[in-house]
Amino acid sequence: QEVISGESEEESNGVNLMEFSDEILLHILSYVPCTDLVLNVRRTCRKLAMLCLDKSLTHTVLLQKDYKVNKDKVKQLMRDIGKEIYQLNMAGCYWLPSSTIDHVTRCKNLVKLNLCGCHVTSLRLSKMLSTLQHLRSLAIDVNPGFDASQLSSECKATLSRVSELKQTLYTPSYGVVPCCTSLEKLLLYFEILDRSREGFMLSGQLMVGESNVPHYQNLRVFYARLAPGYVNQEVVRLYLAVLSDRTPENLHAFLISAPGSFAETGATKNLLDSMARNVRLDALQLPKAWINGSGLLQHLKFNNPFYFSFSRCTLSGGHLIQRVINGGKDLKSLTSLNLSGCVHCLAPESLFRKAEDDIDSSILESLVVSCCNLRHLNLSAAHHHSSESIGNHLCQLLSRLKHLLSLALPVCSITDVAANVEKPPTASNFVPQTFGRKVRIGIQTYPRNLADQANQKIESSVFWALMGSLRFLETLEIIGSSFSSAMPRNEPAIRNSLPACVRAQSVGDSEVAAISQLTYLQSLTLAQLPSILTGSGLVNIGLQCQHLRTLSLANLGMMGKVVYMSALMDMLKHCKCLRDLRLEQPYFCAGAQFFQALSHCSSLQRLCIVSRSGTLQSDAVMSFMANCLEVIMCHMFMGESLTVCKNLQQSIVRSFQADRPALNVVIFPLLHEDLTEVIRDVPMRHLDEITLFKSRVAEEPPNLWW
Repeated sequence: QEVISGESEEESNGVNLMEFSDEILLHILSYVPCTDLVLNVRRTCRKLAMLCLDKSLTHTVLLQKDYKVNKDKVKQLMRDIGKEIYQLNMAGCYWLPSSTIDHVTRCKNLVKLNLCGCHVTSLRLSKMLSTLQHLRSLAIDVNPGFDASQLSSECKATLSRVSELKQTLYTPSYGVVPCCTSLEKLLLYFEILDRSREGFMLSGQLMVGESNVPHYQNLRVFYARLAPGYVNQEVVRLYLAVLSDRTPENLHAFLISAPGSFAETGATKNLLDSMARNVRLDALQLPKAWINGSGLLQHLKFNNPFYFSFSRCTLSGGHLIQRVINGGKDLKSLTSLNLSGCVHCLAPESLFRKAEDDIDSSILESLVVSCCNLRHLNLSAAHHHSSESIGNHLCQLLSRLKHLLSLALPVCSITDVAANVEKPPTASNFVPQTFGRKVRIGIQTYPRNLADQANQKIESSVFWALMGSLRFLETLEIIGSSFSSAMPRNEPAIRNSLPACVRAQSVGDSEVAAISQLTYLQSLTLAQLPSILTGSGLVNIGLQCQHLRTLSLANLGMMGKVVYMSALMDMLKHCKCLRDLRLEQPYFCAGAQFFQALSHCSSLQRLCIVSRSGTLQSDAVMSFMANCLEVIMCHMFMGESLTVCKNLQQSIVRSFQADRPALNVVIFPLLHEDLTEVIRDVPMRHLDEITLFKSRVAEEPPNLWW
């Protein structure tokens, strides 16, 4: 009776959700996917039926990561609230049939539409755009077979009013650019392969009859990102040709991201000279060949810059201070800076300097003082070695950037120099990173309790102090300066990896444990940390970083054995919010114990494992897929035979595809000669966000699109 009376008293004192104010309920409902709101929640009671159709919830509909949505749900959604939708994002909905796009015509008031990654033919695009007279922002893919001549006059009239266009090109084409006569923002993603599936070389020449006069006179933002390949370079030059004739007066952001060598031509030189004379920029990114050895930066004018990327350039710290930072007078507005692969950017000169030489702390200090409002900073893919000067360590200087939200650093840059000087070399520092004969070494036991670790060593560590000062950091990447992924882009898998930097040998479990201070951490990447012995720091991260959504681990510890497997499994049991997991490690055993631990990650959606000579247990994978109902992507590139991989892939698709419309499964031998053909069929959303390894901090300007 006492128990019953206590429960009734608790119920009488409890708060009914429906008693909250409309404002609070609307805020709660804003976290619910729109499809659930309209198709399910609003059918529960009259009050929720009214609130679920509030303009604040129906104005913008985001389907881009609603992996449970299908054609019927989209049809019903458009029928119920189509006229209320002003912004619709269906980016990456690769699993929806092309006929789904026909229902978008119900959204008569659409102003902004993103269909990147969706199957849209020229005729369907024409029919849809003909009805969207208010459209001002559009994102689409241009696939082989696209024919601009099939666009109706009503469609072209709509395109003439579009001011923002994002195109992902899978074939040489201008797409709809010539029809967009009012363009202010143009984003181009070039994903054209050099060879067809049949093995024929492709040409960068556009189709006969295509207009070659894009309208750039009102352009404010030009952005182009190129995948590897010469065809992409040929096509982007055609887009730039018009810009070189007449540079838009209002251009304030000019960004070209090109891997490898992208040579400067006479046309591009004329374009840059014209920009130097006529425009003032707020955002800049250029291919390294266009900057290296030129005085371009000395002549370009900047207004209130918010984004700079000098990725892979040979820009020296002296030039960076003199030509870009300008004594700190104009850089308070800078919020995002990408110096990835700039091996000399923290040194006064690059002429006689080795990449492994110590940095000049005064240059970094000038950078920190001048760019005090930085929120995104990328210093990866370089050897940034601090000297023994007290108070001038890279970590100590970066700790002044209190507004940082994302940070990428090379492993060797976080080494505590004083500790390295005092400690004699240990046996573990000289363990060969090879696949040959194993070397037995003593394994130091690390405490798993966070407080014990702090008392033992790292209270005085500069990296520990840095992590303590950046409490609001959301994204952290610690990547070995010589790390390269075994996962290919357009070439065979990499079979040999370069050794880690000598200074990286002193970065181990205690440094990883320091990351656990980042309470609001959402994305973590750790790659090429050779001195990981037990992985105990991972457990601390799992316990303390409860907001962690993305985890990428690559080549930790000795390469011949996964020394951190036990700690990883302990960590995963605490990662309730984890959605994306990428593991790249030779000899990784994806067995029953691993998948049992991974099953604790109830929010997991995407899994990618890349392992040379790695093994898997098919029964364990099937059991994991059955237990984790949210998983829609399973990519495994291991050392198993082609037969084993194909059988497992077919079993997963056959068992779960019906209930998971977005399911994408690729299981394939890592070193198989046909891997690149398999990769080209992976949806771009997954390929770009998780399957391929890359540094993503400050990769693009913030808020470039949606």
